[in-house]
Amino acid sequence: NLIVSIFLGSLGSRMAAWDLTVTVEDLGPDAPPLQISVTSDLHIGGVILKLVEQTNLKKDWSDHALWWEQKQQWLLRTGWTLDKCGVHADARLVFTPQHKPLRLGLPNGATLKMRACFSSSAFRTVMGICRVLNLRHPEELSLLRPVEEKKKKKDKDSSEELYDLTDVPLTAGSVQALYNGMPAHFADSPKTEAVYKMLSVGLPSPAPEAIAKLYRPASVVDKTHIHTRWLDSSRSLMQQGIQENDKLWLRFKYYTFHDMDPKYDAVRLTQLYEQARWAILLEDIDCTEEEMMLFGALQQHHMTPLTTSKKNKVHNHLIFDNFPPCRPKRLTLKGYKQYWCKFQDTSISYYKSKEDCYGEPIQQLNLKGCEVAPDVNVAGQKFCIKLLIPAPEGMNEIYLRCENEKQYSQWMAACKLASKGLTLLDISYQSEVKNIQTFLSMQRSNSAAPAAQTDDSINTHSLVSPRYQKKYKPKQLTPRILEAYQNVAQLSLTSAILKFLQIWQALPDFGISYFMVRFKGSRKDEVLGIANNRLIRIDLGIGDVVKTWRYNNMRQWNVNWDIRQVGFNKTLSCVNADCKVVHEYIGGYIFMSTRSRQQSDTLNEELFYKLTGKCNWVI
Repeated sequence: NLIVSIFLGSLGSRMAAWDLTVTVEDLGPDAPPLQISVTSDLHIGGVILKLVEQTNLKKDWSDHALWWEQKQQWLLRTGWTLDKCGVHADARLVFTPQHKPLRLGLPNGATLKMRACFSSSAFRTVMGICRVLNLRHPEELSLLRPVEEKKKKKDKDSSEELYDLTDVPLTAGSVQALYNGMPAHFADSPKTEAVYKMLSVGLPSPAPEAIAKLYRPASVVDKTHIHTRWLDSSRSLMQQGIQENDKLWLRFKYYTFHDMDPKYDAVRLTQLYEQARWAILLEDIDCTEEEMMLFGALQQHHMTPLTTSKKNKVHNHLIFDNFPPCRPKRLTLKGYKQYWCKFQDTSISYYKSKEDCYGEPIQQLNLKGCEVAPDVNVAGQKFCIKLLIPAPEGMNEIYLRCENEKQYSQWMAACKLASKGLTLLDISYQSEVKNIQTFLSMQRSNSAAPAAQTDDSINTHSLVSPRYQKKYKPKQLTPRILEAYQNVAQLSLTSAILKFLQIWQALPDFGISYFMVRFKGSRKDEVLGIANNRLIRIDLGIGDVVKTWRYNNMRQWNVNWDIRQVGFNKTLSCVNADCKVVHEYIGGYIFMSTRSRQQSDTLNEELFYKLTGKCNWVI
């Protein structure tokens, strides 16, 4: 009996062999799949070795890996056995390169063709792309599926110009060593040098007919559709249906730009400027008429600096502050009640009249930790300050209306200092007032200056949005843009870009990503705005902000993955997007807030996945 048991045991330990079918892409599209004999205890590395031997092709196979079609997943752990991976005889595997060509649409409208990793998470893939392009802080960017453009019949066969970087090797490290002012891998040939110039300097503005074909959101509902196209950062491109030579857009996703340094960020600044520029030109973000003319002047300065006579030049050295980078959509103001207000320390107290200011105020507002946003129209003599003051159930909105520029500059400076916990006695108060006054002067037409020169070469269609093209003729726009140009003519090209970005960040709708949602208990769809520091509930019917929640007042947020609902202070379901997109936005912005200047060159990738993956987190 003992001898029989040992014999049976040895038979049981010998596993049966079976055939595994694998398609090898390098053999060509018409080649039949290979069949190899395997056992369940054979590890993935052994399967790859058998495949390579059977192909009889002598080449570097180090970048190849197995893709499991039915499960839509990569088999990258070469030490795991087929049994541990769950691979059986019915599995359809593909032996394919992990890095494949991808067409990448950049913010400036150019299309790159370059190799990208299709097996890593999209987050790591973006990191690899940014290393090649010399873009620091890749965590601020992501990939999204492009919006389909409507093409006319005659454009059907037209092909886009591609800047080919498929031969550029993937590099390591976040900051590249520079050679002749550019990363070494761009200095190899005139072709790659031209690509770097396109990345870091920009492209000429497209023709008006080309601009007219670009997608322009017509409403906030259209904006919600755009943000549903972001890829899942934790899954690979192949897992999300992206194939070789497909086109994706590379865009700044999180509007918190960390450690911006012109010395190292030539490409980053240029591409961010282009994204901001097209957001304004395609009316993805609103701005006033004065702001539009200033944007037009800065664009013209960046593209083709104009020559002006010395007598027409106005020397304005402007230092921009970090204005609050975002706020909800402009509200329709229904009138103001007049009170006597008093600013003391970091608080505003208001009374019914001047005589009552020695008694108890109607209310005292502590501005420490609040957000301060400008709401100004210089031409219309509108000087308002919007305050978002933290409250237990969200944020309270308060509007202050000033009588003139001087009063606005003083109160705006006081509010900004108070939000940081500083009083009017702080040494920076007077300089803050002066900076705000200078900012206003850039939006005000300089009627005292001599008549600005005219320049027929200015293409106003590439400088202002369609709204103002319809409102004014080119011969009316050109003098106004040139007039605004007098205030920025002394700037260097880099300073002009920085100025453009700083004014962009001061716009009311800056940095808000919109999603169509339905809150629990509600019978109608609403819009959720996600900014870098708060969530905004917007009534879709009238466009008014209903509620605001700051991240630092949210103790936690979670996702019920079974019923696809996001919960924080409120519970909501996403109407036109996966709840993972909203969850990733919130977690991503929380992650951005953990960065510090001391750790600017290190990226805590693990923390990003924890905050944006399928987990529930307490802040």
